[in-house]
Amino acid sequence: MSEPYFTDISSLSSLIQSRRLSPVELTEMLLQRIEQVNPTVNAFIKVMADDARKQADEREREVMEGRIRGPLHGVPIAIKDILETKGHETTAGSKIFANWIPDRDATVVQKLQEAGAVLIGKANLHEFAMGATTENPHYGVCRNPWDLERVPGGSSGGSAVAVATGLCFGAIGTDTAGSIRLPAAMCGIAGIKPTYGRVSRHGCLPFSWSLDHIGPMTRTVKDAAIMLEAISGFDPLDSSSASRPPDVLWREGLPDLKGVRLAVVRQHFFEDLDTELNRVVEQAILDMQALGAEVVEIELPGLADALQALKLIAQSEVLAFHQPLLNQYKEWYGEDLQYRFEFGQSISAVQYLNAQRTRSKMIQEAKVKLSDYDALLAPANARQPFHIGTVPPDQAISNMFTLGRTPFGNITGFPALTLPCGFMPGNLPVGLQLIGKPFEERRILQIAEVYERSQPWVARLSENQAYL
Repeated sequence: MSEPYFTDISSLSSLIQSRRLSPVELTEMLLQRIEQVNPTVNAFIKVMADDARKQADEREREVMEGRIRGPLHGVPIAIKDILETKGHETTAGSKIFANWIPDRDATVVQKLQEAGAVLIGKANLHEFAMGATTENPHYGVCRNPWDLERVPGGSSGGSAVAVATGLCFGAIGTDTAGSIRLPAAMCGIAGIKPTYGRVSRHGCLPFSWSLDHIGPMTRTVKDAAIMLEAISGFDPLDSSSASRPPDVLWREGLPDLKGVRLAVVRQHFFEDLDTELNRVVEQAILDMQALGAEVVEIELPGLADALQALKLIAQSEVLAFHQPLLNQYKEWYGEDLQYRFEFGQSISAVQYLNAQRTRSKMIQEAKVKLSDYDALLAPANARQPFHIGTVPPDQAISNMFTLGRTPFGNITGFPALTLPCGFMPGNLPVGLQLIGKPFEERRILQIAEVYERSQPWVARLSENQAYL
């Protein structure tokens, strides 16, 4: 067949199930493309070539026997290298864990295998997922596929780049303040941070127990739904796991957005945006209205306090996890992380507890404010990605707030999706964000799919030649 690198998962699944495409052939094609492209973009820390071939062989035998596990059967997927993979190094982007080989799989990895996916490699990331640029001092800088001199966003930069360059058909990222959605937006793909508790975090090295999420990064909204359905579900090994069915996928999409009510909050989300990026997002809002949606401007009192609370919670909890390692390996951490730990050490127990109270208050107030709306509409990224090497380590702690408008989804735990909505000058992608009510992922995905169908942005990924 012709090169399938940018084919959507649903189409691939149909080809595999009808035996018009072999999982073995597909995996080999992607391994060859990785060999060609990855030296330029540095999306992978490790390519699991031998294991991927074995998995593809098994998936092909199952196809021949008529045993199809689901829409991910035989589809190559990448894993952010902070999730445990049995028998393979899980570095977390760190020198400290360079040789750590877990004896178990993270629950998400296990669920993908059960769904029939072929795990093709471990994606590059910002060290310990603690940054917004994926400028990794130990495994090399990951590069934005639209401009190789710029960062791809982070911390799940490698996952985003692998998807955007056709090195896999979907990838897993993690998101503590926007680490799925920011790189997805900056690389021109879709990414969803699910509701807190929908996807198990067992087997993922933590950043912040209160704020961490795991979710899929894909080229289309429907592909994100397929992956999210596969990795969702209650897990007794994760104390924060919610007893909710993985009810994400739908049979028929919405024909338009008539009857859909979308809220817009100008405070924070639309402040200090790049002028051209703002223009693109405002056009996307008009496009949503043209598709039938009602857009209403509202206010969210206490938003600034809640975002400050996120910083205090995240830096306190990450220090609690890393303190034993810092006692022994402090010099092995990148400079920007050491500044983060210094900030964490200055936070008192009273400040942390008050931040948690602020978080709880924001969750309750946001539920009330959004009760009459299907989603909150906002930009995902806020400005052009930094040129590589231009941000000093002592300023890195603010990068997520400078580059993106994503942390609200983490302080509330509400599901939040980004998808492409256009380009800034320099051919740099812009992401549109839909933030839904708890466990209403299907709703925001369906709304996003209607918008996606009306736009040409998905096709632009296969047309990008900047990294070739």
